[in-house]
Amino acid sequence: MIKFGTGGWRAIIGEEFTKGNVQILTQAIANLMKAHQCDKNGFVIGYDRRFLSDKAAKWMAEVLAGNGIKVFFITKVAPTPLVMFTVKNMETHYGAAVTASHNPADYNGVKVFTRGGKDATEDITGEIESFIQKVNCDNILWIDFEEGKRNAIIQIIDPFNEYIDTIISMIDTEAIKARKLKIILDPMFGVSKTSLQTILVTARCEVEIINDRHDTLFGGRLPSPTTHTLQRLKDLVVEKGFDIGIGTDGDADRLGIIDERGNFIHPNSILALLYYYLLKYKGWKGGVVRNVATTHQLDEIARAFGEECYEVPVGFKHISSKMEEKNALIGGESSGGLTIRGHIRGKDGVFAASLLIELLSVTQKSLSELLREMNQEFGHFYMVESDFRFNEAEKSRLLKKLFEDKEIPDFGYPIERISYLDGLKVYFQCGGWIIARFSGTEPLLRIFAEMGREADAQQVRTQLQKFLGL
Repeated sequence: MIKFGTGGWRAIIGEEFTKGNVQILTQAIANLMKAHQCDKNGFVIGYDRRFLSDKAAKWMAEVLAGNGIKVFFITKVAPTPLVMFTVKNMETHYGAAVTASHNPADYNGVKVFTRGGKDATEDITGEIESFIQKVNCDNILWIDFEEGKRNAIIQIIDPFNEYIDTIISMIDTEAIKARKLKIILDPMFGVSKTSLQTILVTARCEVEIINDRHDTLFGGRLPSPTTHTLQRLKDLVVEKGFDIGIGTDGDADRLGIIDERGNFIHPNSILALLYYYLLKYKGWKGGVVRNVATTHQLDEIARAFGEECYEVPVGFKHISSKMEEKNALIGGESSGGLTIRGHIRGKDGVFAASLLIELLSVTQKSLSELLREMNQEFGHFYMVESDFRFNEAEKSRLLKKLFEDKEIPDFGYPIERISYLDGLKVYFQCGGWIIARFSGTEPLLRIFAEMGREADAQQVRTQLQKFLGL
C-alpha cells in the first residue's frame, strides 16, 4: 500500500502511515542504496511539525543505522528545502523529509530526495516500490536511536546557518535594508518562522509573526496558503499597514502572498512576476519551466525576452529535471512552489519569499504596481480551479470517460490541440486552456482553466464539470 505520488508518499496516520510501514519503506530504501552501491555517503533526515513526524524520523534513522548506513539527523524541525539543501551540501546520494506538506492534519508522509538536493524521480520511486514488495517484518534491520548516536552511526547535525547564509548571499540585502519594509509572516503553524524571520531581520525588515505556535491541527485549517486560509493575514495587512503579507505551507516549500491592499496574489502571478523581474530588472538570461496546470503568462514573458517556456507534468521532480536539462533560469507551479538556477533543485518557499522582498526593494515599487506593470505588458490571465472528491466507482467512471473514451464537451472555442501528457488538457486557439487531472497526493480530481477573462475561465470550467457529472 506504500505508493509514491507527485509529492512523495503520503497517507492517513494510523491507517497506512504507521511505524511498520515507515520501517518497511526505509528498509526498501536501504536495500536500494546497497544495490546501487551508494550507501557510503550517508543519508540526511529532517522532519516538520506534524503529528508523529519527529518519531517517524527516528524510526527511519534506526532502520538505516541498522543497515550500516550513516545517518545525518537534523536536530530540530526543519523546512523541507533546508533538508534538500543539506542533501546537496553534504553530497549524500539520498535524504528524506518526514512531512505531508500541505495535506490535511490527519496525513503524514515521506519525501525522498536524491543527489544535488532534488525530488526523487519516478524511476527512483518506482524502484523503491519494487524493493518494498520484497520487505517483510522479519527482514527489517534496526538499532535503537540512542545506541546509534553512541556508535556515531547516527550523527546529529544543525545545518541552519549554512542554509540561511546561502540564501542571504543570493539576495541583495543592501537594497532590502534601504527599503525598510514592514512585513507580516504567517507560517501556518509550520516550520518557516525561524528561517524566514532570521533572513528578513538580518536585512533590517520590520517583521511581525502570527500563527507560529506548535499546533499539529494547524489551527483547524488546511496548512496551504490560499485566499481562504490566509484571511486573517489579509485583514492584518490592511489594518496595520504592512507592505506585504507572506504565508508558507506546513513544510515551507510553497508560499502565498498578500499585497499591500490586502489582496491575495495567485502563485501564478508571483512566479510570473519573479521571472519578469529576473529578466528585466536583473538582466539575467534563461528559459522557464512550468507544469501543465500553471499560467501561460510565463510563455508570453519568455517569448518577449527571446527565451523558451517548457511544459512538464505536475510534480516538482519534472520541473527540476527539465531546468537542469535546459539550464532554465526559473521553474515553478501554480500551487506556489518555485526555485531558480543556482539554488536547490526543489521548491523553496523561504528563498522565494526572500527573492520577492528583494524585488520590492530593488524596484522601489509596491506589489500591486508591479503586477499592473507586468499585466499591461503581457496581458491578463485569469485562472479558476476546483477540486472534486470521488469514490472508487466514480474514479473508474471518470477514468473511462476522460482517458479511454477520450470524450470532451463542446466548449464553444476553437481547439488548437489536446494533450494527455498529465491528465486531459485542451488548448484553445484564443490562448486559453483547461485541464482535468487526478491529484497525486489526495483522492481528488482537479480542474484548472485559464482564459483572458475570468468569466470565460469560469464558463469552460463549469462546462467540463457538468459534462463529467461532478
